[in-house]
Amino acid sequence: MPSGRDMTVLRIDTATGLLAGVRQVLSPHFDARPTGCAPELIVVHGISLPPGEFGGPWIDRLFTGGLPADAHPYFQAIACLRVSAHALIRRDGELVQYVPFDARAWHAGASTYCGRTACNDFSIGIELEGTDDSPYEDVQYTRLAALIRALLSAYPTLDRTRIVGHSDIAPGRKTDPGPAFDWSRLRRLLDAPAQT
Repeated sequence: MPSGRDMTVLRIDTATGLLAGVRQVLSPHFDARPTGCAPELIVVHGISLPPGEFGGPWIDRLFTGGLPADAHPYFQAIACLRVSAHALIRRDGELVQYVPFDARAWHAGASTYCGRTACNDFSIGIELEGTDDSPYEDVQYTRLAALIRALLSAYPTLDRTRIVGHSDIAPGRKTDPGPAFDWSRLRRLLDAPAQT
């Protein structure tokens, strides 16, 4: 797995919207962006399934529509959801892609950014395995910075000034990635030169 200092350059094939060299668990929960909509916003999320537990197959199962309602009491309320994100960064730095970046993942829900509603239409959703109040891992920050660099390189409609948390576009409804996420640390990593 990548070390905490790993800032390897990631590459996105813009013809397919897929990252090279990462695990692909393609979700059926996506569709085409509306005509004329390009990715303009990056949304950082936090997720753990069951809440507060890390590892296991449950995030993959949620995003692919195969979460068993009887595997944990919490799953009874969410097993029927049709949700996805473009990518997940696990606690150990593993990067998993669920939806091509040029397609619309179903991650934001009811949301607004700078007066525009339906943020799924024009955003890319990146999940970090974690909770609002547990520090995220060093390697998650470096992998997130590397992924954002790749996205900025592949999609000129994105801009480093338009990176927000789920809580920013759905205030009062969502709190992730939470106060444990260090935004200044992410900005510092994005300012540092990438290692190849």
